[in-house]
Amino acid sequence: MNVNLNEPDLNSTVKAVLVETTRITSPETDEVREIKMVVDDPAFRALAGQTIGIVVDGDKAFGSRPHLRRYSITNAQNRPLQEDIEISILVRRCFYIDEFNGEQYPGIASNYLCDARPGQKLSLTGPYKSIFKIPASTEANLLMIGTGTGIAPFRSLIQRIYQKGVEWKGQVRLFYGARNGMDLLYMNDQNNDLSNYYDEETFKAFNALSDRPLSDEKDALEQSISSHIDEAWELLNQPNTYVYLAGLQKTADATDRIMAKKAGSVQAWSDLKRELLNNGRWSEFLYN
Repeated sequence: MNVNLNEPDLNSTVKAVLVETTRITSPETDEVREIKMVVDDPAFRALAGQTIGIVVDGDKAFGSRPHLRRYSITNAQNRPLQEDIEISILVRRCFYIDEFNGEQYPGIASNYLCDARPGQKLSLTGPYKSIFKIPASTEANLLMIGTGTGIAPFRSLIQRIYQKGVEWKGQVRLFYGARNGMDLLYMNDQNNDLSNYYDEETFKAFNALSDRPLSDEKDALEQSISSHIDEAWELLNQPNTYVYLAGLQKTADATDRIMAKKAGSVQAWSDLKRELLNNGRWSEFLYN
């Protein structure tokens, strides 16, 4: 299953109020914020792992077409004695380089959210169901691949797996690439996240940092997977393995390159990937 996160869906929106915005990375690295908002709508229900769309007014110079960007919900909870719901998302302040003139421009949604302050109203769409489902069998293996804040859906998925009160017997592997140490957003005790599951016999996380000045998280991801390619390949070829991939499109491109090399050819990897897709064992959550 593949999901494109760039297609606007503006048929219905709900209003949310931003209640807290916290920078969780140091000033020396890319800005990533945890943003908490409250939706005061009794009909609105959301769960961690689902996604919401943030609607931002478009640039007037380009016709003011609304811009929509989807973000994974990292936490969702009903507030005591109230009907509204508080949800949290992670946002990296993004910029892109125009391939024709080489100039840098700010990402519309990410900069809008990073600049927003408590009390500001936001327009949301969704929530949308997560495409990353927990397999019915606890014998299933999960192979998760992601970069940057694209790892957010895996956080909630892993939490649900190990909090269900049943013993997960399949192997759970996470391959994650980051540009620097502060990008390892879920690999620390401070945020009470994936480090909690290192003691689980079935869970392993393999992360890598970029080791070249101009490299990025894509290069780090390639290093992470390449360093453990035999283990990843063995899991890929088991009939009870599910592959979940999240992040930028270049995350998928990097994964394809590594797997094609291991398979011996692009065609051999394409055949295996098609089999996984046809059997419902490959899901992508990608954005440009």
